[in-house]
Amino acid sequence: MKSHKFIKIKQFVPIGIFIMLFWGCEREITDLGPAPYPSNPEVFIDGFSAGLNYAAFGGSNPSAFDVDNDVTYNNSRASMRFEVPDAGDPRGAYAGGVFFTTEGRDLSGYTALTFWAKASQAANIDLIGFGNDLGESKYEVSISNLPVNSNWKKYFIPIPDPSKMKMERGMLFYAEGPENEKGYTFWIDEVKFENLGTIAHPRFAILNGQDQTETSFTGVSKQLGGLQSIFNLPTGTDQAVNAAPAYFEFVSSNESIATVDANGMVNVVGGPGNAQITAHVGEVIADGSLTINSVGNFQHAPTPPHAPENVISLFSDAYTNVPVDYYNGYWAPYQTTLSADFEVNGDHVLHYTNFNFVGIQFGSPPVNASTMTHLRMDIYLPNALAANAQFRIEMVDNAGGGTGLYTFTISPAQAQQWISLDIPLTSFAGLSSRSALWQLIFVDVNGNIPNFYADNIYFRKN
Repeated sequence: MKSHKFIKIKQFVPIGIFIMLFWGCEREITDLGPAPYPSNPEVFIDGFSAGLNYAAFGGSNPSAFDVDNDVTYNNSRASMRFEVPDAGDPRGAYAGGVFFTTEGRDLSGYTALTFWAKASQAANIDLIGFGNDLGESKYEVSISNLPVNSNWKKYFIPIPDPSKMKMERGMLFYAEGPENEKGYTFWIDEVKFENLGTIAHPRFAILNGQDQTETSFTGVSKQLGGLQSIFNLPTGTDQAVNAAPAYFEFVSSNESIATVDANGMVNVVGGPGNAQITAHVGEVIADGSLTINSVGNFQHAPTPPHAPENVISLFSDAYTNVPVDYYNGYWAPYQTTLSADFEVNGDHVLHYTNFNFVGIQFGSPPVNASTMTHLRMDIYLPNALAANAQFRIEMVDNAGGGTGLYTFTISPAQAQQWISLDIPLTSFAGLSSRSALWQLIFVDVNGNIPNFYADNIYFRKN
């Protein structure tokens, strides 16, 4: 009997204790937040840090990276060696890849990725940085054309806003091609994140620091560009980095007119009215702004009236377009014109900003417009115009080498509405032939047409 009672007591007591511990643990778990991610700052110190993996980029030489035990910084045991291939190397056209972790790291306590580097010759590494995780790469940062030479030197890649880096997987990535078609070798060592008080004076910008104003319509979307991030390094020099939009906090002054998402995509949602788009990174306000003047619903260009069999179309949703090399050649060094093309309810529209001149090229193959009689296009000038605004169209023939010019004046009353141009090809003085047309060039003659929309650009015959 004693034995029997003793056993029952032993069975009861542990069950009671288990119940109390279970409820106690449940209460404590409720009060706790998620388990923190490791804050290990090391990437490569004499070898791979814990959990680090490597993946080569597609098209790169998969064997370009290796660990080197001979060439190291400050007599360390190992460094990272990168063999850049020669041009035409069948193993891959360049060296490139990502060092990433399977588990995110909390890097919010650090201000920069640092490393030492040297090369077998003077060169510029095309791209190197962190934040590429082979996925969204939301917080990617990089430096373009990093100069290296045969001496070891310490490099710094600042983190624009460390508070964003709470579960980062992308520790390091690089991409480098041959220099003058020849390969070479570079080494990187002592790669780690550091908390440096000497990373100073951050400056940020959107739209390259410019304050821009744009007339727009409900339904138009525009990607903010010209993002800039500049820091003063411990060396006393300034360093520009390529920072992902997610570091920037974009703000709209009037979300009933225009909203802006985390990637800097501006969507005009209402009108008429105004909204100013600005940004900041952490507590630092970015230079530059975009003021949207929405005039309300988008006014589409007139529907083209000509039958498809009588048309050679360069740009129109109403016809099948011939092959076009580009709608903006970005001809350096004198061209300032940028493209901000948009789509409204399936209607694609060319939008040229900061306009001085711009070219459309359709030379693959050139267009034989021998049977065509007119150039037809619609343009819309969204800003008020000066009285002497002149617009010139240049038509270039690839066969005879001639260029035809047609210039016309646009009155202030024609602004903020579509203008349908139907120009006889005979009006292009200087054009030697229509058998191999390959370029249209638009020119702001007097420098007072800041931007314009274009749609339905095509040649037609009667």
